Amino acid sequence: MFLATLFLPKNRKNEMICMKEVGKDAHGMLIRDALASCGVRLDYLNTVSVSTGHAVVMLQRGGQNSIIIVGGANVSWPRLGDGMSRLSTNAQQLIRRAGIILLQRELPDSVNIEVAKIAKSANVPVILDVGGMEGPIPDDLFKCITILSPNETELARLTGMPTNTTDQVIVAATKWLEMGVKQVLVKRGEEGSVLVTTGAPPIIHPSILAPMVLDTTGAGDTFTAAFSVALLEKKLPLDCLKFAAAAASLCVRVKGAIPSMPDRSAVLQLLQDKII
Repeated sequence: MFLATLFLPKNRKNEMICMKEVGKDAHGMLIRDALASCGVRLDYLNTVSVSTGHAVVMLQRGGQNSIIIVGGANVSWPRLGDGMSRLSTNAQQLIRRAGIILLQRELPDSVNIEVAKIAKSANVPVILDVGGMEGPIPDDLFKCITILSPNETELARLTGMPTNTTDQVIVAATKWLEMGVKQVLVKRGEEGSVLVTTGAPPIIHPSILAPMVLDTTGAGDTFTAAFSVALLEKKLPLDCLKFAAAAASLCVRVKGAIPSMPDRSAVLQLLQDKII
């Protein structure tokens, strides 16, 4: 759904800015209202004449889900050639000033590539959440990524390697390190997470199990976003994983993708209660 989430440096109060397109419909208004209520800046959220992108979530027993993605405005970005940019000059400047860029694959690869190239040219870290499009990651996008964030199913699909065990996850993630990515952040649901980094030993972190799992929709997105926030705040890698684990644990306890995403105070309280 998001083109880029930009966490600006501390002198700009760590603002989160959504760069996205929505349609002139009820879904678009709902998204605007939901993001605004969470304090997200909408300066770069554009309204277009096609329907708003959305997902049809089929919730299964135990809180697991199957999702059908309807691209809509998310995939309506204009196809431009001859070096012309899809992004305004102001948007390009904002990307260069960001603390972190967070991308995912429900947007056209061509848009992600342009954003990632701008960010890389300004030494801004780029995190790609692999969720969305199932095809191979284009080389032009891959070589701009700082941190790749798949779940274990996505990791298996994109590497063609097994990911049933922690050791297998580490071996598969290492394949991406060899291709130039600095870190691979693998989300494993109830099994926790694994952070594999070039030149450092893997960090394996357990999940914080919820008393009851109501809906896993958005848990992976929540994890990656929370990790990004903690990283921008200069937390150590293990502490980033702890923060992300707490956010994801709270997420699965509530139904709905947006309502389930917790605020900072709830995450910090859970971490204090668990003392992990």
